[in-house]
Parts: sequence; C-alpha cells; structure tokens
Amino acid sequence: MGTRALLSLLLVMAVDSSRTVAASRNQQCGNSLLQTLKLTRLVQKESVDLIKTYKASQGEMSELFCKVSVNNVPDPNISGLEPSERLMSVYTHLQDFFPHLKRVYEQQTDLQSPTSPLLTDLSQVNASSRNLAALINDFYQCLFPNLPVPEPAGGPTTLPPPQNVFQQKVYGCVVLKTYKELLSNVSRELRTLKSKVCRRRTQMNTLF
Repeated sequence: MGTRALLSLLLVMAVDSSRTVAASRNQQCGNSLLQTLKLTRLVQKESVDLIKTYKASQGEMSELFCKVSVNNVPDPNISGLEPSERLMSVYTHLQDFFPHLKRVYEQQTDLQSPTSPLLTDLSQVNASSRNLAALINDFYQCLFPNLPVPEPAGGPTTLPPPQNVFQQKVYGCVVLKTYKELLSNVSRELRTLKSKVCRRRTQMNTLF
C-alpha cells in the first residue's frame, strides 16, 4: 500500500472513530436530557400539590398569603445568552432556593403537628429538587465537557430575619409559589435546549 493510500485509510479511520465517539456522546446527552426532563415534570407536579397542601394547612386568609410581596426571595427567571450560560443559570437558581425551602420547613415544623402532610411534602420536594440539580449538573458537563462548572455567583443566599407567625406564613407561601414558577421556567428551558443544542450536535455530527 502506498503512502498516500495509507494516509487516506488512516484519515477515514480517524473520522469514523470520532463520529462513533460523538454519536455515543450525543446518545448519552440525549438520555441525560430525557431523564432530567422527566424529573423536572415530576418536581413540577409535586410543587403544585405542595402549594395546595400548604394553603390548606395555614387556616383562614391562606389565599391572601401568596399575594403579599416579600423581599429576599430568589428570582425565578433564567438568564444568559448562550445555552451553556442558561443551563448554568438553571443550576444556580435551584441552588439559591434550597436554603429558603429549608427555612420554610423549619418554620412549619414549629407551626404544624409532627404528622402534618405538609412536612412530608416539603421534605419530598426538597429531596427531588436536589436530585434534579445533580442531574442538571451532569447534563451540563455532558453537553459542555470543555467548560468548567462555575461556582454559584453572588455568595450565600440572603435569608429573612426572624419573623412572626403571620410573616412566616406569608414567606412560606411566596417561596413555594416562586419556586413553582422557577420549575416551569426550567421545564421550558430544557425543552428549548432539546430542540437547539442536541439537534445542532447531531447536525454537526452528520457534517463530519
């Protein structure tokens, strides 16, 4: 076999190998995205049920609690221009809410009986949300293996100062309502990424 023929064969083998690796990574990322979307929908449903349980457990004026404005609750809107920035914004927003969900649980532990279904639902949403954040972190590293996972910006999340019972009830409802909004935004963002990023990776794969 001549040198030119050998070089051509090696080039074809290299291209085939890179396409196989890329196809495998695309399948891995696709599976990761589907798993993340599935869990997002589950946590969304849990958050809807949680707000109903929360309102039912707060007594009179429970509908009013969610309509009061509260400071220091994280923003539910996703930011960033590039897909990598927006996916990282999803991850950091989830992280920002965890201390608030924990605070709501602690407050409601003092206000509810130990057997209250609200405490069970709060624990479940918190656990599912942490699993979701871990999946999104994995998905980010799968899609953008050459980009580091940045540390959440802005430092520690600011929690409210000590509150009276009425303020606690208002705070809890606003936190849960805003978190439900975030989950809706996360679901929409992941569907957009599915149509943009994964499809673009497949097209690039076909080109090469």
